[in-house]
Amino acid sequence: MTVTRRIFLRQSAFATGSLAAAPAVARTATDDTIPDQPAYVRLAVSGELDERVDMALSVLERCTLCPHRCEVDRRGGQTGLCAAGARATVYSHTPHFGEELPLVGRRGSGTIFFSHCNLRCVFCQNWPIAHEGRGREVGDHRLAEMMLELQRRGCHNINLVTPTHVMPNILRAIRLAERRGLRLPIVYNTSGYERVEMIRLLDGIVDIYLPDLKFMDGEQSARYAMDGVGDYPETTQQAILEMQRQVGRLVIDSRGIARRGLMIRHLVMPNRMAGSKEFVQWVAENLPLDTYVNIMPQWRVEHRAFEFDQISRAITPNEFLEAMDWAREAGLSNFDQRSLAAESVFRRRAS
Repeated sequence: MTVTRRIFLRQSAFATGSLAAAPAVARTATDDTIPDQPAYVRLAVSGELDERVDMALSVLERCTLCPHRCEVDRRGGQTGLCAAGARATVYSHTPHFGEELPLVGRRGSGTIFFSHCNLRCVFCQNWPIAHEGRGREVGDHRLAEMMLELQRRGCHNINLVTPTHVMPNILRAIRLAERRGLRLPIVYNTSGYERVEMIRLLDGIVDIYLPDLKFMDGEQSARYAMDGVGDYPETTQQAILEMQRQVGRLVIDSRGIARRGLMIRHLVMPNRMAGSKEFVQWVAENLPLDTYVNIMPQWRVEHRAFEFDQISRAITPNEFLEAMDWAREAGLSNFDQRSLAAESVFRRRAS
């Protein structure tokens, strides 16, 4: 049986069980290392934020935001593979309590779910949003107001889910919201399939990067993500290295709230299709050993996954436990607390 997010919340999250007992291993900043304001405020003061916004918006005229490089004129009404136009489509904006605990805190992560996606994973758990584009189109001023609404509601950050294809709209909204008092850290919550050149545009704007690293083998990414993304592993790895260069290791404050840094997600799949052993080895060899890693057991047979024999079942306890064992053997030390809670549950079941 797969341990789902709902089971986690019921059994362990915010309780006095295994999750509460798990060590808080993310690096806690001292007062002199905690950022006194989000990164984008400094760029706004210098005027460079305006320049970045203009550069990003110009890309829409011949869109090369993501590795697909469709080169369509989105400002002129054309759409590419992601099906996004000149304006962002938003499914919801709300405080979210299902994210990593350093993002959630007590008041939630201020999550904006964008519709459409530059991947078409056959196992997508949010396929009505990502594949079908359900949601409503909004202008950049309305997007800025959503950010401010989440700040007024007390959220700890602005969490941008699936932002790649609407990054220019996001940057303009940040500029508009900053002028009206936005001061929350920006979380860039991405599938990882990013162009390094576009990630460089975000340097000094994004405070926390939250990428997936879904696959370590191009053959698997081309089969289960979408045709033509056999370059997913290498492309995503290069993007993550740039993210690490920009923000470094995760920094949390005395409340346990993330303020800056890199957090990586990896979903364990049946029959080792995600390459979990190779994933932890790559992290250990290319990033600090205390990089914040969320090894996730939330695999579900969703969307079209049942059509593929290798992934048409739940993961077993041993499949998740071996991924955690590999991570420790590689020397990794900074695990998401829900990963640790799941490990405890699975070990009890396996014993």
